[in-house]
Amino acid sequence: MPSIQAKREQRSALASETRALMDANPGDKWGDEQQQKYDGLVAQIERIDGEINREQKVLDIEAAQKHKVRDRASRDNISDDEAEHRLNGDKQVFRAWLAGGVENLTPEQREVVAQRREALRNTMSTSVGTEGGYLVEKEFSAALLESLKDYGGMRSVAQVIRTETGAAMDFPTTDATSEEGEIVGENAPTTNEDASFGTMAHVVYKFSSKDIAVPFELLQDSAIDIEAHLRDRLNERLGRITNRLFTTGTGANQPHGAVTGSAAGKIGATGQTSIITWEDLIDLVHSVDPAYRRSASCSLMFHDNTLRELKKLKDNDGRPLWLPGIDVAEPATIAGQRYTINQDMPVMAAGAKSVLFGDFNRYLIRDVMQVALFRMTDSAYTKKGQVGFLAFMRSGGRLMDVGGALKHYQNAAS
Repeated sequence: MPSIQAKREQRSALASETRALMDANPGDKWGDEQQQKYDGLVAQIERIDGEINREQKVLDIEAAQKHKVRDRASRDNISDDEAEHRLNGDKQVFRAWLAGGVENLTPEQREVVAQRREALRNTMSTSVGTEGGYLVEKEFSAALLESLKDYGGMRSVAQVIRTETGAAMDFPTTDATSEEGEIVGENAPTTNEDASFGTMAHVVYKFSSKDIAVPFELLQDSAIDIEAHLRDRLNERLGRITNRLFTTGTGANQPHGAVTGSAAGKIGATGQTSIITWEDLIDLVHSVDPAYRRSASCSLMFHDNTLRELKKLKDNDGRPLWLPGIDVAEPATIAGQRYTINQDMPVMAAGAKSVLFGDFNRYLIRDVMQVALFRMTDSAYTKKGQVGFLAFMRSGGRLMDVGGALKHYQNAAS
C-alpha cells in the first residue's frame, strides 16, 4: 500500500496537471475534451483526498500524544519517560473514576480527585457531592477543545483564546480603513485626526453536553477505551451546539454568530433564490476592503451543498472556477480564494445569507478554563443498568469588527 507521502505526491502531481490544463487552454481553447479531462482529474484528486484524510487522522493522534509528553516534561522539568509515566498515572485515575466512581479509586487516587473537586468548587461556584463533579484532567480537556476545532469549521478559522474567568470583557474596536496621512508644507503645522475607538462586549455562556448514558457493561469492559468514547460523544454534542451558534447565533442569550455579525456584500438578483453566479462571487470578494483581503486568514465559508454548486460555476471563458490545491500550503480555491466548509452555514434558499467572505480572524472565540464532567449514579440510571455523564463548558463567540472585515452574499428573496 502506498505511504501517505506517496499519496500526497500523487495528489500534488494530479493537481499540477489540472492547473496546467487550465493554463494551457484559455478562452476559446476550452472545450468538451478539456472539460472531460478536468472532470477525470478532479475525481481522482477527491478519491485520494479521502484516503489521505483518513491516514492523517491516525498520524495526528500519535503526534498529539508525543506533544503532550513533551509539554508535561517541560512544565514539570522532568524527562520524557517520567512525563509519560505521570500522564499514564493521570489517565489511570481518570479512567478508574469513569468506570467506578470514587469508591473505585485507591487512597492515592482519591487524593487526586479531591484536589480536582476543590478546583471545581472554585471554578463553577457550586457544591459537589460524593459522586459529583470532576474537573477533567488537563490533557483530556485540551484534547476535547482541540477536537472541537475539527467540528464544523468556525474554530479552524476564527481566533481562539482562553481566559481564567468568564466575566464579560470589553474589546477595543476601531475602523481605520478610511484613515490616511497628509502632505505638510514647510513650517506648516500638521492637522489632527483622532482614531475613533469603541468597545464591544464579549460574553461567554455555559454549554451542556446533555446526559450521556453509558451501560455498566461498557464501563466494565477493559477492552473499551471509555475515555475516547466519552470524548467522541462530547465532541459531537458540544461541537454541534457551539459551531451552530458561532455561525448563526442571534446574540440574544447566546453567542453572536459570524453570519449575524457580517455586513451585506452582495445580494443576488431577482430569481437567484438558490444560485450564485461567478459575477456575484467576484462582487462579494471585492466588497471587502483590500486591507482585510490581504490577511492570511481571509477566505470564503459556505455549506457543502453550496460548494457542490460552486464547483459547477465557470468563468466568462467557460472554464471551471474550482482549482485543486497543490499541497497543504496551497489549498483548493474558488475564483482564487481559499474556502472553509461549515455545515451550519445556511444552504442557498430565498433570502439566505449563504456565503461569507472576509477576515475570519476578526471573529473571536473565548473558552473559559477547563471542561467540568459529572458522573451520576442515581436510581434513574441504576434501574436501567447505566451510569450518566454530563459535561459543562463555558465559551462565547463574536465578530469583533466595525470595519466590514466579514461580508455575506444573500440569495434573492424571490
